[in-house]
Amino acid sequence: MADITAIVLAYNETLHIGRCVERLKSWCAKVVVVDSYSADDTVAIALAAGAEVYHRRFVNQAEQFQWALDAIPITTGWVIRVDADEYFEPALISEIEERLPTLNAETTGVIFKRKMIFRGRWIRWGTYYPVYLLRLFRTGAARMEQRWMDEHLQLLHGQAAHFTRGDFVDENLQTIGAWTDKHNRYATRHMIDFVGRQIGLIPTEPMPANRRARVKRWLREEVFGKAPLYLRSWLYFLYRYFLRLGVLDGRQGLVWHSLHGFWFFMLIDAKIDEARRQIAEHGEGSLPQWLADRYGFTELLPGPNQ
Repeated sequence: MADITAIVLAYNETLHIGRCVERLKSWCAKVVVVDSYSADDTVAIALAAGAEVYHRRFVNQAEQFQWALDAIPITTGWVIRVDADEYFEPALISEIEERLPTLNAETTGVIFKRKMIFRGRWIRWGTYYPVYLLRLFRTGAARMEQRWMDEHLQLLHGQAAHFTRGDFVDENLQTIGAWTDKHNRYATRHMIDFVGRQIGLIPTEPMPANRRARVKRWLREEVFGKAPLYLRSWLYFLYRYFLRLGVLDGRQGLVWHSLHGFWFFMLIDAKIDEARRQIAEHGEGSLPQWLADRYGFTELLPGPNQ
């Protein structure tokens, strides 16, 4: 059993939470689920599988995970971030159990490879494999980057090792309708993050220390972020599907790259355009109330909602 506390954020995850917790309990010393007042059986399933459950209103992934790090008693030497629809391959679990106790004190984080499974298909092309992510870190040695979307863990000191014998797998079992509903909500958060930072409503995070993360941030903000709205979703899809060979992912890959690489980013741009029209007509100060009225996000309103 590894000296690890796994933290899982959840909301209405009946399809995934049992698989997630049961697999984590087989090799993590402790599993904690932070539930955002699910309306289904998520909590009951998580408790039955052996997790500790906390309840807290959800704002965004970054804020919720950082709260978990700050507020939940963690007695293990390491913490791992796991989404409810993720699990770890046996080869990677074995590597974690074998190598983790041997790491020197300067190694404060571990980077894994993510494998995306979409509707039963491993998405191997189009920049989607391998994706390297920091998910495991020494307790107290990392914080969550505070963004409304695309948040990443950042080490406060030390360096990260790479464990590559196996992958951690992102396999969502929900319908395509649920997938598009979720990504519609994600597109709204992307819009809030993008426009909010442009007008100073949301503070800018410092550049991450990790070189790979710095390059990714630079590409996101200086290249993609400054490209013309709507055009960039077309260019990104063409880059992923043809130049980076997403076409080799077959029929399910066509659906994945079209929805995630084109539709999703077109939707983000449409919401950014909508927010900019609001600002042009009513001023930057109108944006928090507009987000509250139209999208239900009250967190950026002045006063007690901050």
